[in-house]
Amino acid sequence: MSDFGKGDTKWFTHDRFGMFIHWGLYSMPGRHEWIRNREEISNEDYEKYFERFNPDLFDPKAWARAAADAGMKYVVFTTKHHEGFCMFDSKYTDYKSTNTPCGRDLLREVVDAFRAEGLRIGLYHSLIDWHHPHFPIDILHPLRNHPDREKLNKTRDVAKYRQYLHNQTREILTNYGDIDIIWFDFSYPRANDGKGHKDWGSEKLVKLIRSIRPSIMINNRLDLPGAGDMVTPEQNTPDEPVRDEKGNPVVWEGCQTFSGSWGYHRDELTWKSEKQCIDMLINHVSRNGNLLMNVGPTSRGYIDDRAMSRLQAYARWMKYNSRSIYGCGKAPGEFPEPRDSRYTYNPETKRLYLHIMNWPFKHIHLHNLGGKAAYAQFLHDGSEVKMREAEADPQPSLDNATPQKAVTLDLPVVKPDVEVPVVELFLK
Repeated sequence: MSDFGKGDTKWFTHDRFGMFIHWGLYSMPGRHEWIRNREEISNEDYEKYFERFNPDLFDPKAWARAAADAGMKYVVFTTKHHEGFCMFDSKYTDYKSTNTPCGRDLLREVVDAFRAEGLRIGLYHSLIDWHHPHFPIDILHPLRNHPDREKLNKTRDVAKYRQYLHNQTREILTNYGDIDIIWFDFSYPRANDGKGHKDWGSEKLVKLIRSIRPSIMINNRLDLPGAGDMVTPEQNTPDEPVRDEKGNPVVWEGCQTFSGSWGYHRDELTWKSEKQCIDMLINHVSRNGNLLMNVGPTSRGYIDDRAMSRLQAYARWMKYNSRSIYGCGKAPGEFPEPRDSRYTYNPETKRLYLHIMNWPFKHIHLHNLGGKAAYAQFLHDGSEVKMREAEADPQPSLDNATPQKAVTLDLPVVKPDVEVPVVELFLK
């Protein structure tokens, strides 16, 4: 196996929380970012969006502030989605934001604004391109059912598209300063009707990336085992830390949405509650993962109220509880999680964080913590939480008697005014 090099993951596994941004022409129809695939729309019929794209309310500084306030430490911005439209001023295509009524290099403005807020920069770049004249029509292409599909494919040369992909990768990694993550999407190798590492020239592409940015993180969607720095489960939360085929833990990042769509979807109704969103962050970190939470701005360039309300919920919670997220991961295996709760653990400070997802009545037992916890407090306000350990001869009639080798936390009857209360435990 070739030596593909490795990116710098130390900052990544510390920061834990990032913002994904899916934005493109698909924000105009406002009915899913895969609209071209779902509705089998040709380049010609899709052109009406290109001719009218003009996000007059676009304010990347407001986006960056919202992300920073929410506690997010990095952004991954869509440079090009499967539709092929480029959000940057590429010299290799006319199909770009600078040629629409918008007339702006949107990537440039996003990168500058998020850097000014202290966030690291990641770029999402689609391997797929339904607009490019040399991208062969396959099982996912909008023209897959076209009666002249075979004839059309005879004029398409994947080698020319591959060169275009490599040229644009060089552009975005060269022209926009130091980039921390390159996030490709996606491979679907299958006999005769999909695309994988040979189509993308993945090995050569990785070498190109490392020659420009040696420490950049690359995701695992190039169909090239050993080349990725992180595993990227999508729209699900693993029950356990993610491991490789040999059983070794790997760096991973779950990418998730507030609703059922990545791009702006006006009529989509399956929006997660504020608590679900906070639970999702906690669940990812408690399993040694990062959360990349997506927003899909409108075609006028703002983040709508539904998404902003979730970002503001993160902001309220992270303002007081971020210590249980940054620098944290899965707790040592000797500490089983109580019912309806999640642990995170900071190995540097030796503090264990108990996230209470469903408020109990008066007490909670923490098994195997007997003799190991020195102090407990609520993280949101620093107020003490009284602890007690098992008595030498416990009274069996007491329902709240502390089990052997455990610690019992005595809790207020009324849940604190925090979406998910966190108890910070100082270990001995």
